[in-house]
Amino acid sequence: MQDPRIKEMAAVLVNYSTRVKKNDVVLISASGISSLPLVKEIYAQCVEKGAKYVEYDFSIPEINRHFFTSAGREQLAYFPQHKLDFMKQVTVYIGIGSAENSMVMAQVDQKNMIAYSKVVRPIIDWRVKNTRWVVTRFPTHGAAQDAGMSLDEYEDYLFSSCCIDWQAESQKQGKLKKLMDRTETVRITSSDTELTFSINGMKSIKCDGRLNIPDGEVFTAPVRDSVEGYITYNCPSIYQGKEFNDVRFEFSKGKIVKASAATSSMALNSILDTDDGARYIGEFAIGVNPKIRVPMRNILFDEKIFGSIHLTPGQSYEESDNGNRSAVHWDLVKILTDDGEIWFDNILVQKDGLFVHESLLDLNPGK
Repeated sequence: MQDPRIKEMAAVLVNYSTRVKKNDVVLISASGISSLPLVKEIYAQCVEKGAKYVEYDFSIPEINRHFFTSAGREQLAYFPQHKLDFMKQVTVYIGIGSAENSMVMAQVDQKNMIAYSKVVRPIIDWRVKNTRWVVTRFPTHGAAQDAGMSLDEYEDYLFSSCCIDWQAESQKQGKLKKLMDRTETVRITSSDTELTFSINGMKSIKCDGRLNIPDGEVFTAPVRDSVEGYITYNCPSIYQGKEFNDVRFEFSKGKIVKASAATSSMALNSILDTDDGARYIGEFAIGVNPKIRVPMRNILFDEKIFGSIHLTPGQSYEESDNGNRSAVHWDLVKILTDDGEIWFDNILVQKDGLFVHESLLDLNPGK
């Protein structure tokens, strides 16, 4: 018998996140076949809503790996125009990740992955700018293992963080957005972290279940050349099939001038050398999902950890655009629980992972 939470999650994606309506053209894009039960439920609900066409596709990471290990220069440079042509017809995009092995790309040549990401970037850019889109994850044994949980525990954790009252969370996030919109200078202090930067004039954006499920952050972007100081991230990050731990950046005039990681500094700097913008920050965000409290080695969850921040090298979002352009957008997470402070214009806003500013107290879990 199907888990009833799958239907509930599909309803969030269809009715709240993407607001599927009559005559929509919907693309459901799944990575891994384990998400089939969710794909079927989303498909059925989109048809019931009156979508005039619903396309679904499955990509298999192990097959994609073969492309990156075997493709020649001309193959890596080929632009799949047919995909862009179809994307221009799409009004709703729902992406689902359900990979069984997060390390399937670990031994793939990074240069090939970086090169191809640049080639297909126009498709992603069109989708982000012109569709009502959302991305999510479906529980698998592999993801549960990465999170250090049983599958049952992981399912409980995933569904509880996805199927919440997003309208109520949106109202709470509005208070943080309002405070960030009138803030000029941010300071973050924690273990091996002392950062300052300006967000003066930069718009802040609520992430309240419209684009990601789970969601739960408020983001902006620093003024591009304003970041000064250093930060050591304490949340593991998997990027381009490789795991990075203890990533440390030093900044001068906004640029990452020194970068290291526990066992992969060479790979780290290779990513940062993708283009000029990869060494500048495109996003600053505060995680506020009350149901996500520990790392799961999955960035869609980890960037929403309550009591965390992420400071992202690479491309800025159009909604809060500091002018930084890059093929890279790498969300790296610093958890401040029990060790850290966030200051807005010399006013303490959050301490040890809990909000202390009077206007933000109801954002704290259990409020």
